[in-house]
Amino acid sequence: MDALIFDCDGVLVDSETISIAVEREMLSGWGLDYPFETFVSRFVGLHNRDFHAALAADAISNGRPLPEDFADHLQAQIWRRFETDLTAIGGVLDSVAAFAGAIAVASSSEAEKLVRKLQLTGLHAAFAPHVYSSDLVTNGKPAPDLFLYAAGQIYARPENCVVIEDSVNGVKAARAAGMTAWGFVGGGHADAGLGERLLSAGAHRVFASHAQIAAALS
Repeated sequence: MDALIFDCDGVLVDSETISIAVEREMLSGWGLDYPFETFVSRFVGLHNRDFHAALAADAISNGRPLPEDFADHLQAQIWRRFETDLTAIGGVLDSVAAFAGAIAVASSSEAEKLVRKLQLTGLHAAFAPHVYSSDLVTNGKPAPDLFLYAAGQIYARPENCVVIEDSVNGVKAARAAGMTAWGFVGGGHADAGLGERLLSAGAHRVFASHAQIAAALS
């Protein structure tokens, strides 16, 4: 193993709990009621453009199209919460310290927002400059493009990279890139079935905490 690539949301920062709560609440107001596990499996890990395209299609199928400014309003609500409530997931820096090779972040978040999340939680310095968003590639997760891009930037061969992901889409992307995928279920949004879904998507192992990851890396 030469390189360790982390997803951000739900792996480094506990943002998914906030995002999912706000998203499901606002979507319910437009008649789009998704069961929690369905929402997590289908949408977590997607780039915002793909997420909102899927929501728009669902809303049209439901007979009540979303307003043009829905995405902007939704993001504004989420970021109000992030600025006050966003925290790092416990033990992240222990995982970083336990690994002697190259380390990067590869996230579906847009570049500016990705950096801001890491800054808010005090993690940016641990990963900069190797912080990569899907704005840098044509196809977001579950396509392999972003992980392959990140590997190229840290001069690592895909087969020698381990990706830590909390989403089905992210695990699929890592496997499509020819990398080892480690599932992570230590985020606040992780339901009882997430580990099995990650394994079914192709994760080689599943970890419940960064302490477990650090032990595996030591």
